[in-house]
Amino acid sequence: MNNKITSLFGIKFPIIQAGMVWASGWRLASAVSNAGGLGLIGSGSMYPDVLREHLQRCKQATDKPFGVNIPLLYADVEKHIQICMEEGVKIIFTSAGNPKTWTGMLKSNGIKVVHVVSSSRFAKKAEEAGCDAVVAEGFEAGGHNGREETTSFVLIPLVREAVSIPVIAAGGIATGRQMLAAMVLGADGVQVGSRFVASEEASSHISFKNAVIHATEGDTHLSLKQVVPVRLMKNRFYELVQEAENRGATKEELISLLGRGRAKKGMFEGDLEDGELEIGQVAALVKNILPAAEIVKEIWNEYKKTKEDIFL
Repeated sequence: MNNKITSLFGIKFPIIQAGMVWASGWRLASAVSNAGGLGLIGSGSMYPDVLREHLQRCKQATDKPFGVNIPLLYADVEKHIQICMEEGVKIIFTSAGNPKTWTGMLKSNGIKVVHVVSSSRFAKKAEEAGCDAVVAEGFEAGGHNGREETTSFVLIPLVREAVSIPVIAAGGIATGRQMLAAMVLGADGVQVGSRFVASEEASSHISFKNAVIHATEGDTHLSLKQVVPVRLMKNRFYELVQEAENRGATKEELISLLGRGRAKKGMFEGDLEDGELEIGQVAALVKNILPAAEIVKEIWNEYKKTKEDIFL
């Protein structure tokens, strides 16, 4: 397929694997890129030296384009960006921050920049900042989310109308049918997160992967809105968060409850009760753990077949 996203990144399919913390290391990113999509290394859970190692290993594992997701609110953002430039990264997805801060400098160094947004207003700001594309991430998405709580079916057409740069849809997309729906609504490509958590190459703990494939409707909830909104799988930690929010806990109390290493404990170390488990609503549709290449193939083939069945 040749469209704005495949041309922008030099990839075969307009399918991007999200750069998720504790899941998206070099193994997953290289596997998705080798399969024809765009793999992203999730730098948010990496120290600078760890990011460098993942970049070097990814370059050894694939000769296809890949990128890095950098949350702009993280303390090591400047070091991460410097390492990406030193290692020759050509694609950076930024999130959780102001795109004006780094986009100009990154583009002047020959890097394509994509920013994750949760509203048409922020999409316009990303375009004004010079971003090459935006990811329109709906309320259904896992991990950090927008306060607007706009669903993907509403957000995608709003963002499509608001900007002229390519739009990548995210949030609630794990199948080819959902990919087709996003494209009909105006997206030029899709970013898939939760489905790739349940891949063989994801660095997330096998206990977390198994929890994902056994998730059902209603097993996730958007929490911690006073701090940074994040969609969590319900467990003992989630219940503590809910109790604190229901009694009117301050932002400082919630930050203390979150503590340090809570996400690592849950998603990377497999503590399913006291760890933070970030996953999207679409986990309810994920029923097996597959190689990343099989996931890309499955999404693409279902997209093509559904499109042919409906439009031909």
